Formats: sequence, structure tokens, C-alpha cells
Amino acid sequence: MLVLSEHDVRELLDMESCIAAMEDVLARLAHDEIHNPLRFLMRPPASALMGFMPAYRGGGSPLFSLKEIVVAPGNSELGLDPHQGAVLLHDGKTGRLHAVLNASAVTEIRTAAVSALATKLLARPGARTVAVLGSGVQGRSHVDAMQTILDDPVIRIWSRNPAHAEALALETHALAAASIEEALDGADVVCTTTASREPILRRAWLAPGTHVNAVGASVPTARELDSDTVASASLFVDRRESTLNESGDYLFAVEEAGIGPEHIRAELGELLTGAHPGRVADDELTLFKSLGIAAEDLAAAELCVERARERGIGSEVEF
Repeated sequence: MLVLSEHDVRELLDMESCIAAMEDVLARLAHDEIHNPLRFLMRPPASALMGFMPAYRGGGSPLFSLKEIVVAPGNSELGLDPHQGAVLLHDGKTGRLHAVLNASAVTEIRTAAVSALATKLLARPGARTVAVLGSGVQGRSHVDAMQTILDDPVIRIWSRNPAHAEALALETHALAAASIEEALDGADVVCTTTASREPILRRAWLAPGTHVNAVGASVPTARELDSDTVASASLFVDRRESTLNESGDYLFAVEEAGIGPEHIRAELGELLTGAHPGRVADDELTLFKSLGIAAEDLAAAELCVERARERGIGSEVEF
């Protein structure tokens, strides 16, 4: 069995290759080649929760994957990734455990890679001004993703902690913004990557034609966007079933703005297969609601394992 540490995963999984892997796996998902059930969450009477995210890919080399992840929002204040856990890969025929990977790095990179793919598919041609709201793990990875997918972007970073925004801007050759409104000024693309449980983004602050990647809120009780933003936007998702059951951004808009399942235009995979055209007007407000799904973990982990065996990276152990 191969064990890949956080350092190993970061060495193996570059953003450009991960974006390509996400494009492939989401198209496969749209063709029903991958089984991706809803995640199961265990919520003890504490601030942290534990999630279990299984997936299965059939075909000539069948594969089971399972990500077990503890989400501890308070970790950000400790300088730790809020996501802690492992991704397991099992042979799809025998069930033999092939690999265990650090889930923090996998989640960090593949989440931003999917946002990059959504930006490629939905942002206006020539988009290059980006607002990243949040300066934590996902803030950093989204700066990397936007710099990978866009041509010479201008990126402004806002954080509740101005010192963190300044530090990330210096590290990534971006700009720090003193307020959300300053970050949004002239933005073609907005990435919300915070741990906020209440809206930080208002519809009135967004210019016509903006594309939004809403990433930070991943449970039904939290949201980063006000309901007017969600109701006004053309909504695209990674998985309909996940959005209807797990997205606070969507569920609050159902209650407050009266939208329903038909408000979801398409899954990203349906854009990749040509089943939906995506953006249809330059002044259209597009929104990708990211929740993260197990199929993405499977694809990212499999890519890491393939490269690790080619390069002799990681630790082989008896299990």
C-alpha cells in the first residue's frame, strides 16, 4: 500500500494538471460513468464535523475511493487547514487497499481546480480582473488557480484580517484590498473562500457580467452570498443532488427568494459534454456553487498515485 503525505501530494499535484483531471472526471460523471452518492456527515455536539465521501468508477480499471474528512472551522485561527483527513483508494474488483493520501492537500488543490474550470467555462472572454475574498487555505489555492487559468490576471485579495491579505498578496504577486467593495471594483471574476456563516457578498456590489465562484460555505446552515445574488444569477453546480441537499447558499435562497430546483441551469459536466451552452450573454451574472464531490477526490488521488509510482515518491507499507 502506498502512503502519500501532504508534502508528497503537493509535489505530485500541480494546478494545471489537476484542472485537466477535473475536466475529465466531471465529463465522465455527466456520462454516468462514475457513481457519486451524497456525502454522509456526522455532527457531534461540537463545532467540528466528520464527513465520508465515497465514489466508484467502473470500466477496465475499476476503483473505489473514500475520503474521510474532519472539518474544523476553528483551525484557521490556529494556522491549520480546516480540512483534516485521508483519501483511500481501493481496487474496484478485489477491494484491496492501494493507497492512502493526505486529504488536506487533495481537497485544497482539487477544489480550486474545479473553480478554475468553472471560470474557464463561464467567465466572459478576456476576463482578467479577479477578487478573492478570504486569505486562508482556499484563498491561497484560488489565487494559484486563477493565475493558472487566466491570462495575466490582476488579483485583489480581501480578508477580515488585513495582515493576512497583505501577506498573501505579497507571496502571490497580487494586491491587497482594504474592503470587499474595493476588491470587487471592476472584477470580472469573484471567488468567495471564507468560513463565514452569513452573507459577505451582496448582489448590489456585482457588476453586470461578473462570474462568481462560491466556495466557502459547504453545509446547509452557512452561506457567503445573499439570496438576491443567488436568485439573480444563472446558477451552475458540480452536482445537482448535492446542491439541493447541502448548499446553504442555495437553500437560504429557496426560503427567502422562492427559487427552486429549476433555477439550476446545469452541472459543469453538462457544459463539458455540450448538453448546455453555459453563459449566453456578456451581461449575464453567472454563479458556480462549489460543494466538492467525491468523484473529484477520486480523480485527483488517482493522478497522484500514478505519478508517485512513476517517480518513486511516497512510502510503500505492508497492510
